[in-house]
Parts: sequence; C-alpha cells; structure tokens
Amino acid sequence: MNEFELIAKTFMGLEPVLAKELTQLGANNVQIGRRMVSFTGDKEMMYRANFQLHTAIRILKPIARFKARSADEVYEEVKKIDWSKYIEKGKTFSVDSVVYSEEFRNSRFVTYKVKDAIVDQFRENTGTRPNISVSNPDIRLNIHIAEADATLSLDSSGESLHRRGYRQESVEAPLNEVLAAGMILMTGWRGETDFIDPMCGSGTLLVEAALIAHNMSPGIFRKEFAFEKWPDFDAELFDTIYNDDSQEREFIHHIYGYDIDMKAVNTARLNVRAAGLSNDITVENADFKDFTQPKEKSLLVVNPPYGERISTPNLLNTYKMIGERLKHAFMGNEAWVLSYREECFEAIGLKPSIKIPVYNGSLECEFRKYAIFDGTMKDFRQEGGIVKTEDEKRQMAEKHRFKKNREFKKRLDEDEENAESDIRSFKFHSIERRKQNDDRRGGNDRRGRDRFDRDDKDFKGKGFKSKGFGDKGGKSFGKGSRYGKSDRKRSNRDFDNED
Repeated sequence: MNEFELIAKTFMGLEPVLAKELTQLGANNVQIGRRMVSFTGDKEMMYRANFQLHTAIRILKPIARFKARSADEVYEEVKKIDWSKYIEKGKTFSVDSVVYSEEFRNSRFVTYKVKDAIVDQFRENTGTRPNISVSNPDIRLNIHIAEADATLSLDSSGESLHRRGYRQESVEAPLNEVLAAGMILMTGWRGETDFIDPMCGSGTLLVEAALIAHNMSPGIFRKEFAFEKWPDFDAELFDTIYNDDSQEREFIHHIYGYDIDMKAVNTARLNVRAAGLSNDITVENADFKDFTQPKEKSLLVVNPPYGERISTPNLLNTYKMIGERLKHAFMGNEAWVLSYREECFEAIGLKPSIKIPVYNGSLECEFRKYAIFDGTMKDFRQEGGIVKTEDEKRQMAEKHRFKKNREFKKRLDEDEENAESDIRSFKFHSIERRKQNDDRRGGNDRRGRDRFDRDDKDFKGKGFKSKGFGDKGGKSFGKGSRYGKSDRKRSNRDFDNED
C-alpha cells in the first residue's frame, strides 16, 4: 500500500510515550512535536493507530498545506482541492478549526471559510451542495493554522479516542483515559506484578491497566471510527485488524481498586463489568489510611485530590497520610503519584526518584515515582537496590522540564485567604484564572477540549484490613464475546454517534 503522512494528537507531556507506541506499532519517520507526533504509514497503519494506540486523542491525515495570511487566501486554497475525491454525493461533513494566529482571532470564522469554499465548489460543479452535520458527519475535516501556516486534514478518528466506550458512568472530574494509559506506560509496568489504585474513583486507571497488561486494543469497545465512512474504506482489512487478538497476552496477577466513597466504588465496578474485565479487577470500599502491606509485589498509582474543592488543612493531611502509609505499608514496591501543588508533594515526605511534567486538563501537574524501601538509602543501595535508573537520571538532568513559576504557593495562599473570608469579600480566584486562560487562548482555542473529562469471583482484598468482596453476578464481555468481537458484523453495529 502507498505510504502517507499521518499526525497523532495527544496531551502535553505524553508525546514521548505516544512516539514509543507508534515505533512499536511499526510506524515510520516518527517525529515528536508539541501535543502531537507525526509519522508515516499506509492505510493499515492508520487503522491500527486508531484501534491500538493507548495515548492518542485522534489520528489526522493531512491532505493540503498552504499559507493562510487572510480569510480570502484560506477560501481560495481550500477551493483548489478536488473535494469530490473525499465527499461523495449525498454525504455530510463538518470542519473543526484549531487556530494560533494574530490574523484569525476566531476559529469559527476559519471554520465558516472552509465550509463556504467546499460548498461553493460543489454548487458550481454539480448544482447541488453537501450538507453540514455537526453531530454525526460522514466526513470530518480538521484545519490547523499556526500564524500563517495552515494544514488541512481528514480526521480519521471522529469522536476523541479517549472515549473508549467502556465508561458507563463517572464520578466528578474523572481522569481522562488517554492520560491514565500514558501514566501507566510511563511507569514501565506491563502486568508483571499486581496493580493498586487506592483512590480509584470511576476506575479509569484500573481498566486502562488491565488493557495494557493484556495488550488489548483500546478501540475494541468503540462503536465506530470516522475512516469507516470514507469512500476508500477497506472493510475487509479493518475486520482483519479488529479480529486479530494474536498479540494479546495472559495476565496472571491482579488489579485492585479502592475508594472511600461507596458511590465511586459502584461506578468503578459498573465500568469494569462493561469492559469485561471483572476477572482481572477487584474494587472495594476502603480508606487509604487503613492500607496494609500487600502480600504480593505491587505497583501503586494514585491520583489524589488537588485541592480545588477541598480545604487546605484536610488536603495536606491527606498527602501526609499517603506518605505515611507508603513508608510503613508498601516497602519493597514502587508508588507513583499524580498531583498539582508542590506543598502536597512536600507533605508526602518522601524523596521521589523522578518527576515527570504532565498536563491534567489545563493544570501542569507532576507525576512522581517513589521507591519504597526499609532502612537507610545507603543500606538499600548496598543491597543492590536501585532508587533512580540511568534513564531517570538523564531525564531529571534535562533543562527546562518544568515551568519556573508554577504558582503552587500562590494558589495555596489564595485558598487560605478565601477560607478566612466571608461571601462579601471572597475572591473567586479559580474563575479569574479561567478567564485569564481563556483570554490567553483567544476564547475559541480548542486546546484541551477533548479532556475530561473476565468472569467475576470472590476475593479477599490484599493491602487493606477490611475484607474485600467481588462484584458478583456482573455481566462479562470477556474474550470470545467482547462486544461481539468473534463474529463482528459491520451491518449489525450501532453507528449512532453519541458525540
């Protein structure tokens, strides 16, 4: 097949992880950019990228590049393209614009110019015009303008790839699936040990961990991809990719999720059952302060509250408790913590092996690794223990890995000031910051708009004092019946878009 250029979009901080995924998938000319990774491949590679990548938000296929110094120039350049090759008679389309330009302050204006050029070409050539559909178009287009450089692409994904399809319900501020998968891949864990999330919320980290442990394609739950409506769609090729589970592997360990909120526990259980992974994941109602040493070697990944909705004293006490539990009940294992405030990390009271900057929505967070050992660091090293790998030392030595002014302390002081004020003098700093961010982004920037947001069995929970219980009676979509994977019939699939 012919090879062409493709672009995989992702979140800030996940670019190296995505690049590694693409390389392992067999993509060529992989190059890291800002919130994206470019690569080349054929039609099969494009299908696989959509279906198999854990850390991509969407896959774009560029079809034109041109200078966009004015609205008229955008219109004329778009009109030069033979749109009959991409949009068949009777089909609908939509345009998504991402603009970073002094010339174009409103991305919707760019969207309208692209739509006008396409519609006018069809009207002049055929006397009819294609219709626009925002919710469920046949063809999705994406135009990206950076200053005067424009790239017009076909969107092969459609709905953001973070919308796997297994999430039935969610708790407040759920962790984005792509970010969760990226965090797990950063740890290097591929299912070699047990996995624990002691504050699991709606269970996103748990499900993504199981997918990675089994090397399952996250696209298995999706109803559709945008490329399935393209004129040159190869249904036989995609069916072969869809039904190929030869790379999946057995997972002999277990994944444990805990949460103090029973509503979150029930939500996580529902999502785990919907993913058909109840044999691999157990979710229990438990408080992290009751955490005890797990019997098996484990990796712990946790995304605690950042303090956006919790008062400062409770927040710092929560992180102090996390550090205390890790130090006394997680010896011989690795723990990774995602958070936002420096004061929170300081409250943990442990020295991290590595700090990785990642974005959770608009917040520049840090993902920190802690090697938990008994005794002194000197003794640990003398016994052959590794606190920081050579690769981690190299990463930590890189300059400009973090912003110089993260405003951790400023935000903490603001919250303390708010806590001491009454409603007449309360300063809504979060709203002010949001307005400032919107102003900086031009109000219409789409950056971050994609964000956040096998049979059941009884189990005696590891790591907590309380006795655990499985989600009995849950419906399983396990291997052989996972959303009809074994005999996937495209004509029987539901193509209603839930965008």
